[in-house]
Amino acid sequence: MIYTLDVTKDLPLGKTVIHALRGITMHVEAGEMVGIVGPSGSGKSTLLGIIGGLDTPTSGIVKIDGIDISRMNEDQLTEIRNEKIGFIFQFFNLIPTLTALENVALPIQFARKPNFKPNQRAKELLTMLGLGDRLNHRPSELSGGQQQRVAIARALANNPPILLADEPTGNLDSESGRLVMDTLRQIRDDVGTTIVLVTHDRELAAQTDRTITLVDGVIDSA
Repeated sequence: MIYTLDVTKDLPLGKTVIHALRGITMHVEAGEMVGIVGPSGSGKSTLLGIIGGLDTPTSGIVKIDGIDISRMNEDQLTEIRNEKIGFIFQFFNLIPTLTALENVALPIQFARKPNFKPNQRAKELLTMLGLGDRLNHRPSELSGGQQQRVAIARALANNPPILLADEPTGNLDSESGRLVMDTLRQIRDDVGTTIVLVTHDRELAAQTDRTITLVDGVIDSA
């Protein structure tokens, strides 16, 4: 489902160049839940962004569901992101003026070929994630754990085969974090979604099927 071959990413910083990724080769099978761990600055989020088509590699190959996205233009990447990938971030990134239902329905409204009725799909997902009584609440009226579950529902709106999560529990207390991890495992088990989870928390990563450790932009262990 996810394959990278010798992926590098160089970031110019003044007159110097930061080698954020130094030849990453990895794969993630369909339906697998993989944790990417490592210290700050190891390249975890950079790798996740490249896998998700938010950034392009300096060199190397990235394939998503068999499609080479390494040299796609922004319009092509937008299409891949919308149809193949759901994103979950540490700070939720919900639109504060919209209700939970409206936040989840939004990606469907922007889909090139929508496969669902936006409000119906949003209601189904929020109910599945235990938020059926919070449909009309705005983010400020929800707890951190509830906001993250809304964000997960939004990521699932177009039924993508892949979920990419960047520190999804990093802004939550331990109990809310546990509930979010339980939710992600439930999605993997029930729907078969492939999940890649970036975290600095090794206890969290231990709950995944397999972990990949990055150190200074290279894979230390997998």
